[in-house]
Amino acid sequence: MAVATTAPPAERALILGGQPVQTGDLLEVRRPYDDTVAAVVHRATPEIAEQAVQLAVDTFHNVTRAIPAHRRAELLHRLADLVEANRERLIAEDIDETGKLRSEAHGEIDRTVATLHCAAEEALRIPGEILTLDAVPTGVDRTGRVQRFPIGPILGITPFNFPLLLAAHKLGPAFAAGNSIVIKPASKTPLTTLSLAELAREAGFPDGSVSVLPMAGAQAEALVRDDRFKVVTFTGSAEVGWGIKANAGLKRVTLELGGNGALIVHNDADINAVAARIPFGGFLYSGQNCISVQRVYVHRDVHDAFVNAVLPLLDDLKPGDPNDLDTTLCPMIDADAVTRIMSWLDEAQASGATIVTGGSADGPFIEPTIVANADNGMKIVRDEVFGPVVAVIAYDSIDEAIDLVNDSDYGLQAGIFTNDIRIIERAYRDIEVGGLIVNDTNRWRVDHMPYGGVKRSGFGREGLKYAIEEMSEPKLLVVNLEDN
Repeated sequence: MAVATTAPPAERALILGGQPVQTGDLLEVRRPYDDTVAAVVHRATPEIAEQAVQLAVDTFHNVTRAIPAHRRAELLHRLADLVEANRERLIAEDIDETGKLRSEAHGEIDRTVATLHCAAEEALRIPGEILTLDAVPTGVDRTGRVQRFPIGPILGITPFNFPLLLAAHKLGPAFAAGNSIVIKPASKTPLTTLSLAELAREAGFPDGSVSVLPMAGAQAEALVRDDRFKVVTFTGSAEVGWGIKANAGLKRVTLELGGNGALIVHNDADINAVAARIPFGGFLYSGQNCISVQRVYVHRDVHDAFVNAVLPLLDDLKPGDPNDLDTTLCPMIDADAVTRIMSWLDEAQASGATIVTGGSADGPFIEPTIVANADNGMKIVRDEVFGPVVAVIAYDSIDEAIDLVNDSDYGLQAGIFTNDIRIIERAYRDIEVGGLIVNDTNRWRVDHMPYGGVKRSGFGREGLKYAIEEMSEPKLLVVNLEDN
């Protein structure tokens, strides 16, 4: 009788300046749903990393900084089209490495395509300025202008949760500005980032302009310290991000870090409409997002009505195989994440919090969890949960609500539901975040808007136009027109 055999996992080369390279140092990429091996990936050796950096330097000086804007835009548009054309393959890789639902993976492809098209458009409108130098007598007969120039080789470091999209947020503006880039993807999710680099070569990106190097974090630290990079752009945890800034030397650093997303629900809000946004805001991708709704401050007059409106909506979130269209709740990225979150929930209950619904784990899944009677001193409120947990806390005045939001080490993005323009303007002025979303959750985002935080949530801004500013340098030209 024949014995069924299982095909070996796919083997993926790293990408060195556009070329596939195998090193023999293999990394297993495991599916979060069942912990099976989805692929094995070749990791960069120190020698390969050195080649990648020098390639990025040489390609920047000899090629990318001289590519005209129309050509950079053309290549980025072509890359976006190739991502769209390879949608099904990329979705399969995304599900394998992240555990996303098919619908969530489709959304990541949509956003990646839009991000690359937007990067192409921004390549055509990098701003300059004509200066009025004769505003002072000594400036008469002088003309002046400011123009932005590409800054140099970029190091991009990306997290596990949106590996394709966030790689595009590094590669897109870097190339739009005229720079080369080396990307270090998260070790758990390198597959779609490798595919993006392969598609960039197919699109016609110059040799040497894009490298993707899976590697250990300790090895990446050497790249962070390397002065040949002119910018490090990092998305990930606050602990790692601020460590990168401390080690980056004189180079420019952009940090898009964590958060403990806060939402205010005032007593004039449509409670059913607010509740309808909580499954999206707090439980999409099981809350594994830096702007996921984590703490909801609800006016005491509508607190109970809000909780009662949310609870039945969570019944529709069903765990299962991410490839199954009936699955509506995806797994956590790994067992360590499950263990950490469950310990935080235990600690909260020991300190007086109440689990209203959820609070249990089953393998890689955590039930959608609503916590009441929490306070800002508990880890589920104070720190970044990065999971399907939402704490609901009552407040009595808008002053108290704003103070509670600001009582945090983080300040990425917040949301507020109210129809009072005075409260909106006050919240916009006083809440300490990088962005305030009105009448939607703090989870709302489009990829061309400025995106970043304050306090421990980051430094600098992403969003294509704003990232290009971070990845370019303004330079002044003054011409003396006097007769000599």
